[in-house]
Amino acid sequence: MKHFFIYLLTIILTYTSYGQETSLYNYDIEQKLSEMEIELSKPKLPKGISIELSSQSGNLIFLSGNGPISPNGDKITGKVGTDLTIEQGYEAARLTAINQLSVLKAQIGDLNKVEKIVKVFGMVNADPSFTDHPKVINGFSDLLIEVFGERGRHARSAVGMSSLPWNLACEIEMIVQIKE
Repeated sequence: MKHFFIYLLTIILTYTSYGQETSLYNYDIEQKLSEMEIELSKPKLPKGISIELSSQSGNLIFLSGNGPISPNGDKITGKVGTDLTIEQGYEAARLTAINQLSVLKAQIGDLNKVEKIVKVFGMVNADPSFTDHPKVINGFSDLLIEVFGERGRHARSAVGMSSLPWNLACEIEMIVQIKE
């Protein structure tokens, strides 16, 4: 008889929770951004560029390379190691993360759907003798981990480039898994 009641209770709990939406987070991502004083902007393509800022395949979102461009169009430019310090490069990567979050929100509508930041590819506009690329791209990674917690941890590459479009300090792309 005892086993019957346990079985019955299991069935009741299973059916009462069936179809209920479960949140991936114990907090609201957009509220968290607000608390961090991060404002997302409407993404826009630079003139003369004929690509999509993001593309979806199944539950993966692929974000095109993005750079440190503020909503008013100001750019963080220069080579890290000569024109910019590591700290300035870090801030450029952080601004790029905010831009990518803006693109992601425009693509999926609700950042609470993010299951995992899967992969980040960071390119640093650097002098050939500069070797601290990961310290620069940490500005991007650290922000994603701060926003998404463990779901923000990701695989990553951080490489140096001899030049980047418009002499931007960095360009970063990412792949994100979302809840369908």
